Order: sequence, then C-alpha cells, then structure tokens
Amino acid sequence: MTKPVPTVTVAQPIRKEVVEWDSYTGRLEPIEFVEIRSRVSGYLQSIHFDEGQMVNAGDLLFVIDTRPFVAELNGAKAALNQAKSQLSQANAQMDESEAQQQQADARLKLAVSRVERARKLRTSAAISQDELDGHEAEIEQAQADVAAAEAGIGLAAAGVATAQAAIESAQAGVETAELNLRYTQIHAPVAGRISREYVTEGNLVSGGTATSTLLTTITSIQPIYCTFDINEQQALKYIRLAQAGKRVSSRVAKNPVYLGLADEERFPHEGHMDFVDNRFDNDTACIRVRCIFRNEKEDLVPGMFARVRLPGSAAEERVLIPDSAIGTDQSTQFAYIVVDGKIERRDLKLGAIVDGLRVVHDGLNGDEALVIEGLLMSRPGIEVNVQAETIQVADDGLPDTYQPLPPERWISAGLTSLPETEATAVLPDMDETANAARQKREQVQ
Repeated sequence: MTKPVPTVTVAQPIRKEVVEWDSYTGRLEPIEFVEIRSRVSGYLQSIHFDEGQMVNAGDLLFVIDTRPFVAELNGAKAALNQAKSQLSQANAQMDESEAQQQQADARLKLAVSRVERARKLRTSAAISQDELDGHEAEIEQAQADVAAAEAGIGLAAAGVATAQAAIESAQAGVETAELNLRYTQIHAPVAGRISREYVTEGNLVSGGTATSTLLTTITSIQPIYCTFDINEQQALKYIRLAQAGKRVSSRVAKNPVYLGLADEERFPHEGHMDFVDNRFDNDTACIRVRCIFRNEKEDLVPGMFARVRLPGSAAEERVLIPDSAIGTDQSTQFAYIVVDGKIERRDLKLGAIVDGLRVVHDGLNGDEALVIEGLLMSRPGIEVNVQAETIQVADDGLPDTYQPLPPERWISAGLTSLPETEATAVLPDMDETANAARQKREQVQ
C-alpha cells in the first residue's frame, strides 16, 4: 500500500534591508542620587518637605536646633574681640618701649658729651678724678638703659605677633561657628524626588562623619540612565564591525538605543549610548555600558528593569524567516525547502529577530519555497504536496536603518546640583525661615 504524500505549507522568505537590534536587559539608574546627612550634630527641630514629592535644588529640608551654635558663634566673636584688644595693648606697649629707647639714647648721648668735656678738664686738673669716674659711670648706665629699652621693644614685638596670631585663630573660630550655624539648615543639593523621613522631629542626629545619621535620600528623575552588561563575544562583534567601517563604535558616537518597559509591547523610549567602561569585569567577563533617556513622562523609575535594543549591525539586505520554520539537531540549525516537489535541507547561520522574524545570515537566498508548517512530516528527499502562504511581518517599532545621533539631539545629563556659591551663601534668620517653612508645610497638608 502506497503511503499518502504529505502536504506542507510553504512560503517565500522575506528579503529586505534591516538592522539587527541586539537585545539586552538593563536596569534604570538615576543620574544623581544623594544621601542627605547632617554636617553637625544636634536635635532635629523641624522637617520642611512632603515625603515622595519633587524638590528643587536649594529647597529647605531640615532644621537642626540652632541655639547651641548661636552661642558658639557669640563666644567665637567675643574671643575675636578679646584678641583685637590684646593687639591694641601690645601696640601700646610697643609705642611705650620705643619712647623709652629714645630717652635712653638721649641720656647716652648726654653722658658721652659730659665725659668728653670732663676728660679735657682733667688734663688741666680743673676737675678731680672722682668727677671723671662719675661721668664715665653715667655712660655705662645709659648704655644699660639703651639695652633694656631694646629688649622692651623686642618683648613688645613678640606681644604684637602673639596678638595677631590670636586674632587669626579667633577669626577662624568665628568662620567655623558661622559654618556650623549655616549647616543647621539642610537644603536639597540636587533636584529630584525625595524619599521618606528616616528621622522624625525631636530626635538627636549625629553629623560631620561618614557614619552620620541618614535623614533621607533624593533621586533625580530627568533624564535617566539605563545600564547593562555586554559579554566578550558581543563586544568583539562591535569592535570588528567598527574596524570594518560598518558600525561606528559607541565610544566615539551616540548610537541610538530603544527601550521598553515590562508592560510595553514595543520600544517607545528613544535614547542614545552615553558611556562604555574601560575594562571587563574579572568576575563576570562583561563590560558595563550605559545609555541615557529623556524621561519626559517620568514613567522610567530608577531601579526598574527594562528591555533594551542596541544596533548590532549596519543596515543591510537580509533574509527573514519565522522561527517556526527552523529545526534544530545536536549542533546545527536548519530549514526545509521544496525543490521540484521534494524536500531539501539547508543548514542555517542565524542572527537576531527583526519584526518578529529571524535574520538568516547564511543558508538561504530568499527565493526558495520554505517549509513553514509541516516540519515534523518533512524529511530530506521525500515527495510532498505544497500549499502556498505568505509570511506575515509584525512591526516591532524599531527602524530598519539608523545613524548616530547628531549633537543637537544629544541628551545632556544637565546640572541639577546646588551651585557652590548658593550653597555657602549667608542664610537668613534661622527661626524666621523655619517658621515660614513650617507654616507652608501645614497649609499643604
């Protein structure tokens, strides 16, 4: 009895220009993430933000009890005034010592003149030897007075130097006290979404060290990073494509990247490559890369996983077939085609999925009658009946060609941090600022 001839469904492969978009799973990361800690220790007096809301750089967040720091500043100013008084006293002593030196110099000059006259008179026996000896003793006394005056000037100069050093030390103490007083008001250093209150009002917080009390955190939202890892095989592929001039390296160009979230069928978020690390990780043999997205709708949340598509080839004409037409044995992937009513096998070299179809690098040229249904009934050399169908293309939302983004389309991380000049500006009255912020918060609540 003759076996019935099986019927298989055949279709002509799709042939068109496509880009092979490599698939990765990335994690969204904020551009800026700040842990808010106090620089000074003290009791938490008030909190001035709503948990989970957006804050701007410079917004008041916390106020530490200012009274100890006001007292410290007043003490430092008093020490500065005292040091200035000591300098004035040392300068007065210097003036007095200089006046004493002038008097001693005058007495020495007078004593020398007297001795010279006495010596002339002694030669004519007009005065006695005792009188001459008395005038010479006056010279020695005057010289001793000059030496004492010079020592007094040196001592006064040391007093002036000591007073000046005390002023500098006291001035440093005032600056430190002013800084500590400013630090009692904690402002947002960056713009972003703030977390919850980790410490409530009235608690003692420590500050100024690496283990200071964590008060809250701020995460930037726009734009946002997505990081993922590339293994050595993929990295070498990109290097060879760049060397062949088929694909510009992401180290030197902003290659486009597309991203989709877990509930998104396509890839509606467009960004570009932003960073490629300088080495492979010794443990994972992967290299870390990063792309950036605008996140205007703020639906990309730090910490989320995302599906990422990165261009893995140049735009080239390729053969596309459905995965249902691909068979696999121990080491080879293959497809069946019908030639003159008989099944023939073609070993395949496959690539990525584009528009729901598999890219064929080698094994098919696109004009074959490809078996898309009935693979289990097909064997090389058997006769079959065929019925023709058309392969359906499912648009995945990814373009069939691409170019590196021009500079006007680059996404900048931007500056959301508080400028240094604003961060160190002299703050207004602490109590008034704290009360105004507290009233505003109560109105919002």
